Amino acid sequence: MLLHIILLSLFAFPFSIALGTLQGSTINTMAKPNCQTRCGNITVPYPFGIGNDTDCSIDNSFHVTCNMTYEPPKLFLRSSDFEIYSISDSELRIGTTVSYGCYNKNGTLINDFDFWIQLSAFTFSQKNKFTVLGCDDYSFIRGTNGVDFSNGCLGLCSKAQDVPDDGQCSGMGCCQTSIPKGLSKYNVTLYTFNNHTAVLPFNDCGYAFLGEEGSFEFRGVHDLYADSDLVERIESTVPVVVDWVIAPKEGCSESSACKENSSCYEVDGGGYRCRCNNGYDGNPYLDPGCQDINECEDPETNPCYGDCINTLGSYNCTCPLGSFGNAKIANGCQWRKDSKFSTTTFIIATVFGLLAILLGIAGILYGIRRRRLTKLQEKFFEQNGGVLLKQKINSQGSHEAMTLFSTTQLRRATRNYSKDNIIGRGAYGIVYKGILSDQRQFINEVLILTQVIHRNVVKLLGCCLEEEVPVLVYEFISNNTLYHHIHSGLGGMSWLSWENRLRVAVEAASALAYLHSETIMSIIHRDVKSTNILLDDNYTAKISDFGASRLVPLHHEQVTTLIQGTLGYLDPEYFNTSQLTEKSDVYSFGVVLAELITGKKPIGVDRYNVEKNLATHFVKSVTENHLYEIVEPRILREGTLEQIQAVGDLTKRCLSLQGIDRPTMKEVAVELDRLRKFTTHPWVQQQTFQDTRSLVLEVEHSDLYEVPLVSYGTRDGESYSSSTDMVFEENKPR
Repeated sequence: MLLHIILLSLFAFPFSIALGTLQGSTINTMAKPNCQTRCGNITVPYPFGIGNDTDCSIDNSFHVTCNMTYEPPKLFLRSSDFEIYSISDSELRIGTTVSYGCYNKNGTLINDFDFWIQLSAFTFSQKNKFTVLGCDDYSFIRGTNGVDFSNGCLGLCSKAQDVPDDGQCSGMGCCQTSIPKGLSKYNVTLYTFNNHTAVLPFNDCGYAFLGEEGSFEFRGVHDLYADSDLVERIESTVPVVVDWVIAPKEGCSESSACKENSSCYEVDGGGYRCRCNNGYDGNPYLDPGCQDINECEDPETNPCYGDCINTLGSYNCTCPLGSFGNAKIANGCQWRKDSKFSTTTFIIATVFGLLAILLGIAGILYGIRRRRLTKLQEKFFEQNGGVLLKQKINSQGSHEAMTLFSTTQLRRATRNYSKDNIIGRGAYGIVYKGILSDQRQFINEVLILTQVIHRNVVKLLGCCLEEEVPVLVYEFISNNTLYHHIHSGLGGMSWLSWENRLRVAVEAASALAYLHSETIMSIIHRDVKSTNILLDDNYTAKISDFGASRLVPLHHEQVTTLIQGTLGYLDPEYFNTSQLTEKSDVYSFGVVLAELITGKKPIGVDRYNVEKNLATHFVKSVTENHLYEIVEPRILREGTLEQIQAVGDLTKRCLSLQGIDRPTMKEVAVELDRLRKFTTHPWVQQQTFQDTRSLVLEVEHSDLYEVPLVSYGTRDGESYSSSTDMVFEENKPR
């Protein structure tokens, strides 16, 4: 696959965006004495400066080059070939580039392009979005903003009619995701699921790029045909926004660059900028600093229908002598008439009258707002099924199983959903920490289930239905996720022995079997993975995150849904047919078993060929009798070969490509429980230990330890505080 590394990340592509359209106010055009201020249609304000070693810029990272061989001249960063299209008081706008991969009818890659982009002094703005286009494609964007960052997006569709034509990126053929603040470099790598063989008639290429949010208009399936002008249109109309700051490692306390009548403000992530004070204009980085604006000379911006007097930083507008009123509005001044009241009495009466009117209006508006808020809460309560739920609670004669929290309670508990109380982000909502009036703590979690009672399923405590987005309150599970314990380091946590792995697997399988076969309506989780298996203080497994779950009516073995799940765990049969069955959970659970046995992640971005996908690699290893080569060494020391082989065979059955060949979840739970209790005769145990020890020695001298995986992003919901007792999460629409 072709890989390009591009330093400074500014591209000299054709561009048709209007140069005057900037985010934020434009800096005054002043530059240093004897320094050029314009290049073609672009204004170059200090701290930027044209020319190297000309002392026209604040430092070397801000010097630019004006190439006069173009008509009109073009502006480039430093001495590179990367063109700048606009400069504002906080941003640059540059062109973008597109990663792509194209395939022929045989599924062979015939054309591709991936790249690395790096800024030396500036960072990519959060106004940009990472976009993936295609019906058989997914892509990762990786980079650094002080720590390694990774995120991904996938575009899926099975036929041209699935692709929306309303210009929106909704996940069908077009997907968008955000980037973090302070990203200084990034890499885009494009992947495909089936080499476009199933969608080739209308989509033979996949694309991925970074660009300013709202600048790209998706034209539906037309953009997915091979003969479209997609790449040319993106590169000519979609900009990349770049943030610039002065001295990224310093703050205002070290700054002496802000001049007279200006102020310094620090930027999140490091560095600072200067800006003129209110009522002043000019370049805050150059002497003599910002100058007072004569507001009286600009009546359109500063209207005055009386006597206007300019002051430093402001202006006074008064009615002519002998009149009174507000001179800043038309006909606001009134001429005095004979009256027994003095001017002072009139002014006092006027002031008190205005205050009374304002207080009355404020009281009326407050009352109206309270009534509207109450009606809105009642509407949301009824809309979210609150009346029916309340009737059900009353009919049960107990309020212990379900508590109806009010909006006021939850807002008080989370300090009005303060950003300081955010501890993570789940698949369908932001995760908060809060304290109820009885000192119970909780965070916010989206779930579909309200009546499931099982020791290995996270327990529902209550809900709030007075918000537009319903909030469900659940018990808090304090000991992080199974994913964290498996992948926190080579060999896992000290408690994660072979016996405990089997116990956790039995507990999780029992919970899923309960959901499938022992509830009133069968429940398919649809997002089984190690990050959704939580561990309490005693390392007991708890199934969580039912945001993607579906209820299946009796006598229905499958339901047709939009494809939803997590890469690496997604059932291939479900992906190809959109037919969701209980066996889809079995496949995903098989991936979890493979994680427990091997200690490897489901998708390894630094692994090659078949090893990249853990499920495929595991099945191949078991089939070819190479299971012990991929088993984590600790398991070889602690388990018997019979146990390991039996669990490996069970995992292989769970990972069968056809659902009919997989066991039920109940069969998996029973078999795992049997294997957990499995023992051998002492002489067999001794022989097994010797064989295992021999095998471990052989394995430890071989190259079974993997290179540590590059982080490709963690779900925000994977990290949980260990000090809370309750959780809650707002239920975002799906």
